[in-house]
Amino acid sequence: MADVSRRDFLKRGSAALAGMIVAPTIVPNTVLGAAKKPGRKAPSDKLNILGVGVGGRGAADIAEMAKTENIIGLCDCDWKYAKAVLDKYPDAKKYTEYRKMYDEMLKSADAVMVATADHTHAIIAADAIQAGKHVYVEKPMTLYAYESRLLTKLAAKYKVATQQGNQGASSSGTRKAINWLWNGEIGEVTKIEAFTNRPIWPQGMQTPKEAQAVPATMNWEAFIGPAQMRPYNEAYTPWNFRGWWPFGSGALGDMANHILAVAFTGLKLGSPTAILGSSTMLMPDSCPSAQKVTYRFPARDNLPKLGLPACELTWYDGGLRPNIPFDMPEGKHFDGNGVCIFYGTKDIMVVGTYGYDPFLVSGRNPVVPELCRVVKNDNHQQDWIRACKESADSRVPAASDFAISGPLNENIVMGVAAVRLQELDQWLKWDGEKMRFTNISPDAKLHVSNAIEFSIHDGHPSFTSADKVEINAAEYAARLIKPVYHNGFVLPELP
Repeated sequence: MADVSRRDFLKRGSAALAGMIVAPTIVPNTVLGAAKKPGRKAPSDKLNILGVGVGGRGAADIAEMAKTENIIGLCDCDWKYAKAVLDKYPDAKKYTEYRKMYDEMLKSADAVMVATADHTHAIIAADAIQAGKHVYVEKPMTLYAYESRLLTKLAAKYKVATQQGNQGASSSGTRKAINWLWNGEIGEVTKIEAFTNRPIWPQGMQTPKEAQAVPATMNWEAFIGPAQMRPYNEAYTPWNFRGWWPFGSGALGDMANHILAVAFTGLKLGSPTAILGSSTMLMPDSCPSAQKVTYRFPARDNLPKLGLPACELTWYDGGLRPNIPFDMPEGKHFDGNGVCIFYGTKDIMVVGTYGYDPFLVSGRNPVVPELCRVVKNDNHQQDWIRACKESADSRVPAASDFAISGPLNENIVMGVAAVRLQELDQWLKWDGEKMRFTNISPDAKLHVSNAIEFSIHDGHPSFTSADKVEINAAEYAARLIKPVYHNGFVLPELP
């Protein structure tokens, strides 16, 4: 056989027939001949993977990938936090800034794992996809709806294998719950309620006033990335970035990609028509301690065994929970991390945080046909690797391929925007195709304070908002959907 590149081979290969799975064909090096150019590998060879953001969730992702593949480069802005991971892979080159790693190593890589703070997911993944690399991005996929749409479209354009890191999407429990839905076991669903025990990290805080010295092991500029520059403070990172608007998306962004995955996939929810957000005290910089967000979805095209009428989904976090109008079946309980409850015309289904241990309130445990996902690999990272090695033309997408998880995350972070727009006191009507709220008056105003202060003098309380400013609500809403990048980073346009 003539010299064949990995990309050319994958374009021609075949791993699946319509409606069924055939294991990907593994071709030994000898089939390709001995005259391969340096760097060319057969499909049976290991992927070369770069990891960006490896001190937190990225450590677990890389560990699963390293069981079968090569980890050739690791990047983290905090080498103290990531030390154990950096030490674990001595042969991988180490970096503190992803652009330098890309400059030196991206050509040698097949795939990239991204698990940085939420606000840098989109730009790091977009750069990799546009270079033709497969990407695995931790949840939430992005911080803004536009970014989710961008990654979804880029992945389709460049035909790369993708996966969002909501690992429960690959679980057998998720498949069981979706099969129950699609087989009509609980009937039509018009109401969904979901909640989580998060946040378990600090939220609802004042912006730190103290500018601390940047640790020698920290590349602060790399952490900030496309966000607006601010002084370093240990309150922001590591891990606690989830609780700050510029870097994270609170409990909703952190957990809803897990908890709502069955709902969006199983009921084909698509884009809502309206959304309403509320919370505990809305701080200027820190996500609120507790939130409630309600989405209204229109009727969708029916499935063979399941009607899909208009549906309302309500999310709770921070200790808030819905009223539960049923008795728990004997021996059953809610997942401590959170659940999603589906109210059907025939039964009620409860699904745990990662799709684990779904059950019906009636106590039934029906055995139904396999109506969803034919690839059964509960290892989320290895499911993505399998997809990376299949031909782009016949690839069976990974369980949380961006075609699925992009729209899911888009709606989740739109809920974050609705919480931040709650002062408007109205249902926000949403145009999913154009990604915009349609009923915010051009003259509507919001009031933002740089600090909220409470004090008591001689027994009398004082509650003030310092540096309170008035902003245009429509312009602010637009920035909550499509962000403004800073520090020389450029937000790509939709393909």
